[in-house]
Amino acid sequence: MVTHVPAETPGDERGALLLFTEAQRGALRRSILGISEEQAASRPSASELSLSGLLKHVAETELNWLRMAQQRPNEKERTRETWPDSFRLVEGESIPQVLAFWDSVARETEEFIRAVPSLDDTFPLPEAPWFPKEGRVSMRWLMLHLVEEIGRHAGHADIIRESLDGKSSFDLVALERQSAG
Repeated sequence: MVTHVPAETPGDERGALLLFTEAQRGALRRSILGISEEQAASRPSASELSLSGLLKHVAETELNWLRMAQQRPNEKERTRETWPDSFRLVEGESIPQVLAFWDSVARETEEFIRAVPSLDDTFPLPEAPWFPKEGRVSMRWLMLHLVEEIGRHAGHADIIRESLDGKSSFDLVALERQSAG
């Protein structure tokens, strides 16, 4: 990550976790600057991953973790059959729609994390072979996991974007600053 995450107010652990999560979101969002929807949907490597698919997947994954923490049903829950659609845009979906959806999820995540009584509060993990039986995780764990999950996919996006047109994350930060200025 080539941007600087500003220091939190001393003692503001929630703010720090939210800032680092947003920094990783920004890295992934920058991966599509200056390219077409077709380029964003392309797969220039041996991987099945595309930039637009990564955006959608990460947005849906963040929503899934948020709903688990809220202990509410996930309105976009995937099944084994629909899982591949979480990595690609399907008929009628566009990058602006995915970004707007992700923005709403990010706002809801921030509101939720700022409102929970303690980052030590926990929620149950679903039954899955990769989770401990009757496992629980804290809100702090949730935020650290989002940094990890989004950051991992932002790294994938860096490689895909560089494969498309040679632009590195440094180039994209400069392009974003140029566009904003």
